[in-house]
Amino acid sequence: MLAVYVSFFISISLISYGIVAYYTGRSGRVQARIQTYFTNNTPEADQSAAVEELPSFYERVVYPVWKKIKRKYSNKLGQEEASKIEVKLLQAGQPFGLSPVEFKMLQLILIVSFSVVGLGYGLLLSVSVPLLLLLAIMGLAVAVVLPKYYLKTKIERRSKLAEKSLPDVLDLLTISLEAGLGFDAAVSQVAAKKKGVLADEFKVTLEEMRLGKTRKEALNAMNDRILSDDMRTLIFNIVQAEKLGIGMVSVLRVQTEDIRERRRQRAEEAAMKAPIKMMFPLVLFIFPTLFIILLGPAILQLLEVF
Repeated sequence: MLAVYVSFFISISLISYGIVAYYTGRSGRVQARIQTYFTNNTPEADQSAAVEELPSFYERVVYPVWKKIKRKYSNKLGQEEASKIEVKLLQAGQPFGLSPVEFKMLQLILIVSFSVVGLGYGLLLSVSVPLLLLLAIMGLAVAVVLPKYYLKTKIERRSKLAEKSLPDVLDLLTISLEAGLGFDAAVSQVAAKKKGVLADEFKVTLEEMRLGKTRKEALNAMNDRILSDDMRTLIFNIVQAEKLGIGMVSVLRVQTEDIRERRRQRAEEAAMKAPIKMMFPLVLFIFPTLFIILLGPAILQLLEVF
């Protein structure tokens, strides 16, 4: 049993060391060692500067293997499934720059890793075979659900951030249009002066328009990347205003007022729901504690009497 613990500890240590070594890199340590033994005034220093550092273990082994597996897995991933994953990744803001193939590979790695961890934990505890299988299945389930939950959380958070900054962005866009700028120039000003989700999306929209997309196509693509009812309504009205020749400034002013009004209504609705939501914690946690504090001494005295 001791050998199992030791091997498990060594495995975890080696994995941790590999992760740390990958992120810290080797170039800094190599240069520090060279500077320790040689100075800039010696010929050896000039020679050492010309020495090319050997590729790291990641560049020599890990990355080629990853690239080869990725190429094979991309051929097996269906086009429809890849398109669905790509839409989710775009809505989440392309976390870590992952492509659909890389996301599925990461999910597969998590499935294998969590299953192995569950089995290893069960072996360390010397549990029965049914419980061992249960731990492996639990690890498998967590690995399947975790990436999807992460994407869902990122999408919701990104949509809320976009809705939060939308009125201020529309104010700046309206002011830029009133100053005489065209719509594209006004959007460029917003993208340059603002920070956040909407500013990044406006930059992507402008880049797509420069690459040949029409304004309607670029705005609809932006609408697909942000799951927000306010954003969907805004883009629809902008497209319709451009199509019908309506003044863009008046449309944006009306939209800004409507968005602020809807935000105020949502805040009032949340405030009205708060007492109902507070009732369950009060009944389940606070009231029993109060009963114990208030009635506890009386119950103890009654027990002493009888």
